Amino acid sequence: MGSADGPTADEPDGGSRKTRDTAVSERRFRFLVAGYAVSSYGTFLNMVALNLFVYETTGRALAMGLFMAVRLASGFVAGLVVGGLLARFSAKSIMLWANVGQGAVMLVLILAPDSLVTGALMAVSVVIGACGTLFMVALRSSIPEMVGEDRRAWANSLSITGRSMAMVAGFASAGVVVSLVGYTAAFLLDMATFVICAVTVTLLPIAGGKGAGSEAGAAGASGASGASGAGKGEKEAKSGPRWRPVAFLALAAAPGLGLMVALRGVDAFGSSSHNAALPIYSTSLDASNPAVFVSAFWCVWALGNIGAQQVIQRYTQRTGKTVGALGFGYGTVVMSAAFIAAFAGFPLAVTAVIALIAGAADGLTEVAYTSHLQTLPATLRGHAFGLSATFENLGFGVGMILVAAALDRFSPLAVVGWSHGAAIVVAVVFLLRVAALRRAEPAGPMGPAGGAGRAGLRKEEAVEGRPDRGDRDGAEVSRG
Repeated sequence: MGSADGPTADEPDGGSRKTRDTAVSERRFRFLVAGYAVSSYGTFLNMVALNLFVYETTGRALAMGLFMAVRLASGFVAGLVVGGLLARFSAKSIMLWANVGQGAVMLVLILAPDSLVTGALMAVSVVIGACGTLFMVALRSSIPEMVGEDRRAWANSLSITGRSMAMVAGFASAGVVVSLVGYTAAFLLDMATFVICAVTVTLLPIAGGKGAGSEAGAAGASGASGASGAGKGEKEAKSGPRWRPVAFLALAAAPGLGLMVALRGVDAFGSSSHNAALPIYSTSLDASNPAVFVSAFWCVWALGNIGAQQVIQRYTQRTGKTVGALGFGYGTVVMSAAFIAAFAGFPLAVTAVIALIAGAADGLTEVAYTSHLQTLPATLRGHAFGLSATFENLGFGVGMILVAAALDRFSPLAVVGWSHGAAIVVAVVFLLRVAALRRAEPAGPMGPAGGAGRAGLRKEEAVEGRPDRGDRDGAEVSRG
């Protein structure tokens, strides 16, 4: 008789089952992050080892620039097509084959005869650049399916922590590994890291991509009336020739999202300036041992980044909230200002504090940005992350060219100042845009939810657009 409302006795069991499922999914995700951190260590290790190997093999600095350009161009192209791939294949298969591809191409380089080394290096640059982007987009777009919508900020923070620790370890050990065991052993170690990550992906029941799209479609089947906009988006997402409109539809799905992605590209442009200027500035501080300052700066930066992730994780666990678009905008301003100040000639102790702040702000922006794009429906999420990766690769690649030319004529402070200054200007415009949206949207049932509806998204898919989540298209913090 009481089954119409559901037996009361089943509720505790259902709650405990949900808790167990959450704990299991989080353990699995930690396992995946461990594999991702290992492969990230290999990525940062080969950034140093491969560049050194290219220079030693060719004897020309131009070859290193060409190697990096091919790598960035491959990532650029991969960002354009990854949304279409995620509409056809599962995120798990893309992550798996991305690691297999990187491991295989490193093996090709190891086995290549001397006459084919140059061609093998170009193959490495293409595969590493493309597969790195494919893996990153597949991982980020599938996180909501892996851990749940309310735990995505925690998951993003955990994966960024793993990558930051891997970056420090990779950069710090690259010179030692190459000098002690040689390039072949370094490349074998790099290949092993991709194999380990592939194994972690294989062992996990990861959703996302084609699977997520199918689930979303099934979930909306019962309420298909009035969902013609979403149906059109799904059809476009699965049709090969129309991947580009879907990518831009993803940016139009929430107010200000296109400007947010553009800011990410400008931020990447600014990042190219401090990456190129750090060795020059370090040489001016200590010409006999310029690597000391660069290594110390990135180690302190990573400590700030990791510290920020710990704070974010505890904040979300305690309050059930996560940073939104405003956190991304303010974090970009602080981060860019800190990088400019790092080249201002302050005492080393002050510069260390500045590097710590830059790392913390960078960690905040990474979590806020990734979590915000994950509020999109599964059918659009992969396209948005792919287009974002394209903008980031474009910004960083163009920046490296312009910055390299500018550093021949101007000081590091001037170059970093106008590069990151551009990011600050766009960030201020973005913050004003978000503030205007928040003032314009009325509070109540027709406010936040209406924005998602106008974008042609099903109510079931617009998870972060619901008034009960208190989000306003991601402009505010969202309740878990």
